[in-house]
Amino acid sequence: MQAEKKTVLHDFHVKQNAMMASFGGYDMPLWYPTGVKTEHLAVIRNAGIFDTSHMAVVTVRGEGARELLQNCLSKDMDRCIGLKKNALSDGRCVYGIFLNPDGTVIDDAIIYQLQPDAFMVVVNAAMGGIIAEHLQKSSDREGITIEDLTDRVGKMDIQGPDSAKILGEIIRNSDQLFEGLTYFSFKGGFGSCTTSTAVELNGGTKILVSRTGYTGEFGFELFVEIDKLQSLWEGLLKAGEEYGLVACGLASRDSLRAGAVLPLSHQDIGPWPFLFNPWQFALAWSDDGKSFSKDFIGADALLEENDCDHTLPFAGFDPRKIAAGDDTYVINDAGEKIGAILTCTTDMAIGRVDGEIIGLASEGDVPEGFKPKGLSCGFLLLDKHFAPGELVYLTDGKRKLKVEIREDVRPGRTARKPIKMMLT
Repeated sequence: MQAEKKTVLHDFHVKQNAMMASFGGYDMPLWYPTGVKTEHLAVIRNAGIFDTSHMAVVTVRGEGARELLQNCLSKDMDRCIGLKKNALSDGRCVYGIFLNPDGTVIDDAIIYQLQPDAFMVVVNAAMGGIIAEHLQKSSDREGITIEDLTDRVGKMDIQGPDSAKILGEIIRNSDQLFEGLTYFSFKGGFGSCTTSTAVELNGGTKILVSRTGYTGEFGFELFVEIDKLQSLWEGLLKAGEEYGLVACGLASRDSLRAGAVLPLSHQDIGPWPFLFNPWQFALAWSDDGKSFSKDFIGADALLEENDCDHTLPFAGFDPRKIAAGDDTYVINDAGEKIGAILTCTTDMAIGRVDGEIIGLASEGDVPEGFKPKGLSCGFLLLDKHFAPGELVYLTDGKRKLKVEIREDVRPGRTARKPIKMMLT
C-alpha cells in the first residue's frame, strides 16, 4: 500500500489543528478550527487561501506540442477565447477535458500557453503521471517533450473579493501585473514554466499568477517553485490580516465550487460519456451545435451517443443534505428510483426569499437584514432530462429531501469581475 503524501504546507495545517483527511493520495485539511461555514463565507465576503499543491502539473514542449494537445483536449484551442472565439495565445488559458476513445472522462484540465510551443497542463491530484502517459501514447512526433512535475510545483489559491488587494501587498510592481489581467489569463512564470512576462514577489521570488480558481469567486491561482511556497503562504496570511483573510480547507472548497456549478473530476464527471451536463462549453461544438469544429480523441463516440444519463445541478430548500453513496439515490414523486447523487453539499452563502435563491454576493438584490441559512446543492445523475424548476427527491431510505433542478445555483458570483472594480 502506497504511503499517503504530504504537501509542503502539511506542518502548517497540523499546527493549526486542521481536521485532516485523505484526498487524492494526500493528507489534506478539510477545515480549520474556524469551521467550514466561516471559511466559506470568508471567500464570499473577504478572501480565503487554499493549499492546492496536491494538484499536478505537466509540461508539453516542442514543435507539434499544440497539435498534440488539440488532438487530446476536448476544447478547440484555435477558437476558444472570448465571444469572438479567438485562438489560445501566450498568457491565456482554457478549460477542457481529456477523454477516452469511448467519450468517457480521464480528467479535466486547464491548459496554459506559456509560449507558442510550450504549454503547462494543470490536472487533478494523482493524475500527472496518467495524463503524461496519455499524451505520450497519443504523440506521433519526435521532438515533443512531456514532463510530469508532480510534487515539484508549489501551488496555492487566493479567492474572494479582496484577493487583489491582498496579493498586491506582496507583489513587486503590482500595477503592471493587474493591468489587462482578464479572466482566464495569466502573467509571470517560475522555474521551467516561463513566459515572456516576469512577475516577482517583493523579495524577488518569481511567480506565475493566473486569473482562475475553483470557487466561482474573484481570485487567483498562484504557482511558484516548491521551496518558495511556504514563504508565499505566510506572506499572504500576514498581508491579509487586515482584510479578514483565513486559511480554508477542502470542505469549503467543495461547497463553494458546487454553488458555482463546477464539477469535481472522478465524481461529477467520470466513466460515462461527457454529454448532457452543464459543462458542454468544454467541448469543441461547432456553431450549429451538431458537430465539432475539430477532431479529438472521443469526438466520434460523443457524436454517436444519444442515450446516456443526464447530469443536472440542483438546489434544496434548506441546509440539509444527503451525501452521495451506495445506499443513497434520487426518486420521483411516485417513489421510483431515477438516478444517483453525485455531489451534495451546502452553500452557506445562499438562501430562499419567496422561493427564489438569494446570495450574499448579489448585493443589489439582497433584502435588508438577509441572513442566509444555506441551501444544499450539487449534482445528480438522472436517467432522463428534467427541466429547471422541476422537483425530485434525495433519499437514504429513511429521509426524503425535496430539491429543485437548476440551471445555476449561487447568484452574484464575482469570478469574472474586472480587477479595477475589485480594487476600489
